[in-house]
Amino acid sequence: MRKILIVGAGQSGLQLALGLQSRGYEVTLMTNRTADEIRAGKVMSTQCMFTTALQHERDLELNFWESQAPRIEGLGVSVAGPDGSRPIDWVGRLEGYAQSVDQRVKMAGWMEAFAQRGGQLVIHGAAVSDLDYFARRYDLVLVAAGKGELVSMFGRDAARSPYDAPQRALAVAYVNGLGPRPEHPDYHAVRCNLVPGVGEMFIMPTLTTSGPADILFWEGIPGGPLDVFEGVKDPSEHLRLTLELMERFLPWEYDRARGVELTDANGTLAGRYAPTVRNPIGELPSGGLVLGVADVVVANDPITGQGSNNAAKCAASYLDSIVAHGDKPFDRDWMQAAFDRYWEYAQHVTKWTNAMLAPPPEHVLNLIGAAGQLPPVANRFANGFDNPADFENWFFEPDLAQAYLASVGA
Repeated sequence: MRKILIVGAGQSGLQLALGLQSRGYEVTLMTNRTADEIRAGKVMSTQCMFTTALQHERDLELNFWESQAPRIEGLGVSVAGPDGSRPIDWVGRLEGYAQSVDQRVKMAGWMEAFAQRGGQLVIHGAAVSDLDYFARRYDLVLVAAGKGELVSMFGRDAARSPYDAPQRALAVAYVNGLGPRPEHPDYHAVRCNLVPGVGEMFIMPTLTTSGPADILFWEGIPGGPLDVFEGVKDPSEHLRLTLELMERFLPWEYDRARGVELTDANGTLAGRYAPTVRNPIGELPSGGLVLGVADVVVANDPITGQGSNNAAKCAASYLDSIVAHGDKPFDRDWMQAAFDRYWEYAQHVTKWTNAMLAPPPEHVLNLIGAAGQLPPVANRFANGFDNPADFENWFFEPDLAQAYLASVGA
């Protein structure tokens, strides 16, 4: 039986560990927190997973919360005018529903399932020196912990990383009491609110530790009026700032948020990071090799909501690559090939996400505007969040955009 060590118990690490476990591999999972500590800790993300990523969970029978989490059936875009108006406002329907489950709920539950199924769970914050020791005892070591010292083993790929500094300041609040959008009171949708030159706000339903809730997520251009959350430690102050900015820039969203309260004292999060693609293979001091997973090696800004989706798809891709390799050694060539297979998909996510961080060119503005008049355009845009590769066919190039709009009657 092949022995595999996975460091990091997020979406990718746990999904891959449980997938390998189900295939008969001897898996050790190393993480720095217990399930109870995760469940009682701070929120970690704004995860909204679309239908393909959710199917990877179903395939492994890990969709423990599917019947409880709100079903997200649409994705809408609003563009704010300088006077508080909405010159653009539309919603597209998803072909398969999306869902968001607070990672405190999911990761804690998955960790417990991994241990109950006989997996070796080691609660220990791993350093490079630890991996140097453990690498000799395992056939393969995968690093799925996207922060801290271990990431330094994976060098930045400058050719694939156009930004060397954070492009957004991030601020998240999990709340109860949010009213529905009156445009679609009978179904849930992710709402993307764009404030030109200032930033974006995303609102999505979720399932948290106390039940169904909503996430209010500001992405502010650094140094701008939304960049006010750094150093704010008091959760109530964080929520006050969130609502104050909604009232100023997005009055239609503020109207349904007037009565919200935080779900819990740990329901806020703020930070920033530079979107970065890294070389996938880390070399240990003794010469051993480790393979980076998901956002260890492809970390995109959350403006396109792809983090947990990428993690699920990377885990599924790596699982297939490991199983297909049989008993052969997991050498450098195999590691590179496994990453390259995942990058065939992830490159489209990175291209799209980096494009959305920049001021939109005229043809993209035309597409976003046309979606308000043409439901097929709105629907295609919405479903691109599940399959970002489709944007290559109509979104990036002016000629393709014009041809697509002509084909749908614009």
